[in-house]
Amino acid sequence: MRSTLIFATNNQHKVDEIRSVIGDEFNIITLKEAGIDIDIPEPHDSLEKNASEKSSVIHKLTNQNCFSEDTGLEVEALNGEPGVKSARYAGEGKNFQDNIDKLLKNLVGKTNYNARFRTVISLILNNKEYLFEGICDGKIIPDQKGNNGFGYDPVFIPNRSNKTFAEMKMEEKTIFSHRRKATDKLIQFLKNHGTH
Repeated sequence: MRSTLIFATNNQHKVDEIRSVIGDEFNIITLKEAGIDIDIPEPHDSLEKNASEKSSVIHKLTNQNCFSEDTGLEVEALNGEPGVKSARYAGEGKNFQDNIDKLLKNLVGKTNYNARFRTVISLILNNKEYLFEGICDGKIIPDQKGNNGFGYDPVFIPNRSNKTFAEMKMEEKTIFSHRRKATDKLIQFLKNHGTH
């Protein structure tokens, strides 16, 4: 019997990515599949606190094991922006293109394009919280390339690659992915704790 975990997100892209890493080991269900229709606030100034907020809200609602994640793009020349505000960088509309446009505009005249994606997963298992982090270092490019992925993927090239995330198929992206690294830690933890 596979363990069921509620993934506290409404973002189908993130669900697809995590499912592709976890495979058949666990039954991952989305908020929608769990019959929950809320937009969970992300009011905090750190990825850790936002991830915790999301998982604790869902845990209180369902009393089931669940996890959430918060991911930010941290750009060196912008003092770590957009960071925790990555999804709403250009406003509450969470429009990917507007966010990219704002990012590239803010980088005009800068010479340092180093950036990293950072994911923090908050797991609530048997009423206890555990945090896992994954980081992917890379750089921002001024011209968008590729149509896959979502968010800032068309302007981010991970180190040791010459393609943007948006030019990669899911299998390729998974090799570099920050979300993959955090998810791997999550899976290892779940295995060690004999949850299936």
